[in-house]
Amino acid sequence: MSSKPPRVLVKLSGEALGGKAKIGIDDAEIARFASEIRDAVRAGVQIGVVVGGGNFVRGARREREGSDRVGADFMGMLATLINGLALKDGLRRAGLSCEVMSALAVDRRVAEGFTRERALELLGSGVVLIFVGGTGNPFFSTDSAAALRAAEIDASLLAKATQVDGVYDRDPALQPKAQRFESLSYGDVLTKDLAVMDAAAVALCRENGIPIRVFDYHVQKNLARLLAGEPVGTLIATEEQIKLQARVPKLKNTNKE
Repeated sequence: MSSKPPRVLVKLSGEALGGKAKIGIDDAEIARFASEIRDAVRAGVQIGVVVGGGNFVRGARREREGSDRVGADFMGMLATLINGLALKDGLRRAGLSCEVMSALAVDRRVAEGFTRERALELLGSGVVLIFVGGTGNPFFSTDSAAALRAAEIDASLLAKATQVDGVYDRDPALQPKAQRFESLSYGDVLTKDLAVMDAAAVALCRENGIPIRVFDYHVQKNLARLLAGEPVGTLIATEEQIKLQARVPKLKNTNKE
């Protein structure tokens, strides 16, 4: 067995930070997120977070409304920076060491520029990293940014927080008889065109062997349970990983008193 500590990349939508309204910033939601992250960090999990910006602006929506795609995407990237700073504040209030790393060039007083070497150094020191600015390029979603960062930090899992309790064959909000999958291969997700993540993000995870857990963020303690190694939501992985029920290893506190 490897002694390497578990490292998880959490993809959190901007709407999740907006609470029930799904807009702006809900301090109670940030406090809940911070408490669940704190428990995992204390148990030895290294955590990175990619946050979206949909609680302020969604580039794709603005494009549909007639905005220039490139400009709209940059607006969305800047919105993720606001959310990242709010998350940083909440995590520090919870007693955690935390830094924001941006794919966009911003003042060093606001966020540190992303480099893989620095990210690995901070994660190894127990610092929670919040990755903002998407990939730094238009035409890429924060799903793609999450898959990219997960690969760059050698994450053992990508945990995607959503509005539903896993992946379905149809939209469960419109189809009451929609089937929920306990597990799926990357190929199944792509060939069935299941709207769970961008195809580019799924393909990147497949290429790098990174399992994905899709789970309902709004259920209390769901994130904490997932980070503790419980099979929450739907697993997307290779056939071999599915057979082994790939998951975050069961944790034990490795901190020496």
